[in-house]
Amino acid sequence: MRLFDTLTRTERDLRPIDGSTYRFYCCGPTVYGPAHIGNFRTFVLQDVLRRTLETGGTRTLHVRNITDVDDKTIRDSQKAGQSLREFTAGWTEKFHEDCAKLGLLEPHIEPAAVEHIPQQIAMIATLMEKGHAYASEDGSVYFKISSFPGYGRLSHLDERELHLGKTQNARSSSDEYEKDSLSDFVLWKGRKPEDGDNFWPSPWGEGRPGWHLECSAMIREYLGDSFDLHSGGVDLVFPHHENEIAQSRCACGGEFAAAWFHITHLLVDGGKMSKSLGNLYTLEDLAARGHTAAEVRYVLIGAHYRKPLNFTLDSLSGAREALAKLAKGARQLATKFPPETRLTSAEFGPFQSAWDCLTDDLNTPGALGGLFTGLRETAALTGNEAAAALAGFLAPASGSSAGASAIVVAPGSGGGAASILLAAMYSLISFQPVNTAAFSARLFCA
Repeated sequence: MRLFDTLTRTERDLRPIDGSTYRFYCCGPTVYGPAHIGNFRTFVLQDVLRRTLETGGTRTLHVRNITDVDDKTIRDSQKAGQSLREFTAGWTEKFHEDCAKLGLLEPHIEPAAVEHIPQQIAMIATLMEKGHAYASEDGSVYFKISSFPGYGRLSHLDERELHLGKTQNARSSSDEYEKDSLSDFVLWKGRKPEDGDNFWPSPWGEGRPGWHLECSAMIREYLGDSFDLHSGGVDLVFPHHENEIAQSRCACGGEFAAAWFHITHLLVDGGKMSKSLGNLYTLEDLAARGHTAAEVRYVLIGAHYRKPLNFTLDSLSGAREALAKLAKGARQLATKFPPETRLTSAEFGPFQSAWDCLTDDLNTPGALGGLFTGLRETAALTGNEAAAALAGFLAPASGSSAGASAIVVAPGSGGGAASILLAAMYSLISFQPVNTAAFSARLFCA
């Protein structure tokens, strides 16, 4: 599989560094409210990437964090009159519920920031010992970006923007800022009255970690100093991911991420999402308008991840029609194959173009087109002709699949059809990749 790498601006082969398991980290949600469809575009496409790797026979280790302490979580927990733990636990549960509705595979590891404050403090101490960080008069600690010559490579800051020598006395205590506010960034925030009870002891006084530090600490804890891929929305390239690289490379050595996978913004009706415009849609908002999570997922994968997706309510209606066509195709194919099969990723017959699109820079719109083309081709075939065309990835359940990973599909209503479509669509829009009855019901609404 090949994927565009933000750092090198080239497409690169995705191969595990250790030759065994593809280890990747995804920046997860900040749990201070419900995730919206813009957030979920990123999470859904990360899910498609993982499914593609796994369908192709690559073992994965997927880590996605939960940010449960930052400026926003503290601010809104106090507004709600709840402790930070109680407040973030509720929104974490809501996030997990929405992920399940969208059919996202659970990450193998999902660490939270508060649970890893000792690791963050240890990393700050290392940075200070090595001369990459310094304490301020209010008990805060800042990373000195002039100490890391590679700062700015990921976001491709040019020399006019990157005046490292002029940042010594410029500091940003905010979690988020823009390129024109380039400055030393905060690693530890000294305790302030507005933080309330949300502070922890440290060698520099009571306070809390800065937002950028948590991912570096948790990545080292679970993936080590060098790993395969880091992912997030394109808005995280600067400053968040740029800062992660600096603090991790300086504290730990290693190469950090071998590749970077960023997903472009989502638009709504051709414009930016915002609460003031009333178009900051959540799954709950869209369900109230009569739209299913399956329809939302279909729309979210309908544009290439490196291009903006224009989300409209009409596009959800189009997704419903497309899913209905897939359901019809599944029912037509149900009579041509036995209900229990073993699926391999060796060949995909009429659906090969869909698979090729997925492995070529995760071209999801091309893959969806390939699925419909494959369905049209197989619809005209007899049972024997279809079996011959699809022989590359269909075998008896008791058979073996040399050189390819296999998914055993249990018998169930419409099993034959769902089995065939599963082999082609597993990496795109499957919800239950084992039980075909549940697969048909939840994906096709049939």
